[in-house]
Amino acid sequence: MTEQNLSPQTRLVAGGRPAHRDLAPVNPPISMSSTFRQIGPTDLNSYARFTNPSWDGLEQVVSDLEGAELPGLLFASGMAAVAAVQDLVPVGSIILLPKHTYMASVSMAKRLEARGIATVVRLDIENTESVIAELEKAAATAGVSPENVNYAAPKVLLWMESPTNPMMEVADLPAILGAARKLGIVSAVDNTFATPLGQNPLLLGADVVVHSATKAIAGHSDVLLGITVTSNPVLREAMHTHRTTNGAIAGPFEAWLGLRGVRTMGVRLERSADSALQLAQRLSEHPSIKAVRYPGLPTDPGYERASAQMQTFGSILSVTLDATAEETDRLVAALKLWTPATSLGGVESLIERRRRHGSEPHSIPESLLRLSVGIENVDDLYQDLVAALDNLR
Repeated sequence: MTEQNLSPQTRLVAGGRPAHRDLAPVNPPISMSSTFRQIGPTDLNSYARFTNPSWDGLEQVVSDLEGAELPGLLFASGMAAVAAVQDLVPVGSIILLPKHTYMASVSMAKRLEARGIATVVRLDIENTESVIAELEKAAATAGVSPENVNYAAPKVLLWMESPTNPMMEVADLPAILGAARKLGIVSAVDNTFATPLGQNPLLLGADVVVHSATKAIAGHSDVLLGITVTSNPVLREAMHTHRTTNGAIAGPFEAWLGLRGVRTMGVRLERSADSALQLAQRLSEHPSIKAVRYPGLPTDPGYERASAQMQTFGSILSVTLDATAEETDRLVAALKLWTPATSLGGVESLIERRRRHGSEPHSIPESLLRLSVGIENVDDLYQDLVAALDNLR
C-alpha cells in the first residue's frame, strides 16, 4: 500500500505521525521551546518564530488532503492566515471578493482600501459571466497577464468562498478559477465551509487555499488556528515570510490540539453532513420557514454545481424564517440543545442570526439563521428547532 492510494479518511488518521520504528511514539511530541540549540553557521530556523516541529504534522495532513505539492503553513488563527494572503497585495492593487463572504475577510480588504493600498470589487459569485467580466476588467486595469504575474505581490487578487458565508451560494469554481489563471490573476479560496474532505480548490485551479482550522479541522471549539496551502513555491515563501515577520505563529500546544482534532474529521463530517441534509429536507417543509439554503438539497440553486465539484456538502446550512428580527432572536433564545454562538464546525450544534452583526450586508435577511450542525442525534436537533418554531406561531 502507498500513501497515494489510501482514502482521505485514512490519510487523516495516518498522516503527520513519527516514522515507524521500534519504540517510536504513536503521536508526535509537543515541542515546548522558543529556541533550539545551534552550533555553527547562523540558521534563523533555530528560533521558534521561524519553525517548530509541532506544526509539521497538521501542516502535512491538510496539505496532503488538499492535493498540494508543498507543506502547508500553520497560523495563530484563521484571520492570520487570511492576512498572509491579502497583505501580499501592493499599492494600486485590486481585490475582488464575493458580495457575501466572511465579514472579517471583507473588513481586512476594506482596511487595505482605506489605506490607499487596494481597490475592492464585490462579486455576485452565482453569476459566472459577470464574475469573469469583472476579472477581465481588473486584469486590463492593472495590466496583468500570465506572463507578468507576481505571486509574491499580486496586483490583482481574486478572493473566493464557496459555499458563501452565510448565504450558502455556490460558485462555478473551475470556470472562475480557470479564467483567473488565464488572465494572470492570483486566486485564493477560503475552503473553511467545505473542508478539505468536501472540496479541493487547488485541484480546481486555485493558487492558494485558506482554512480557519479553528472550525471543522480542529473540530472541538477549543483552539484558534489557521492554515494556508499552495503548490506555488514563490507564493508559499511570501506567506512564510509574512508569518515570520508578523509573528502570526501557532503555539505548539494549539498545533497539537489541531492535529489531535483533525484525526476524527472524517467521522465527524460524515455524521454532521448527513444530519445537515436531513435537517435541510425537514425544515424546507415547515410553514414558519421561508427558505433553506444547503448545497446538498436537490432543490437548491447551487446543487448541480456543488454536485460537480464537492465530495460532500458539509455541515452548514442557512434558514430564513417568516418572522421579524425580534421574533428570530426569541426563537434562538428559546432553544435548549442548539447553542447560540459565533463559530462553526465543532462537535456541538451552533446557531446564529447573522444580521445581529452590524457589519453584515443588508442583502442578508434579518431573519436568516446560520446553522452549524454537530454530531448530536438529528431527531433531537430537529425537535428542539420545531419546538421553538411552533412557539412563534
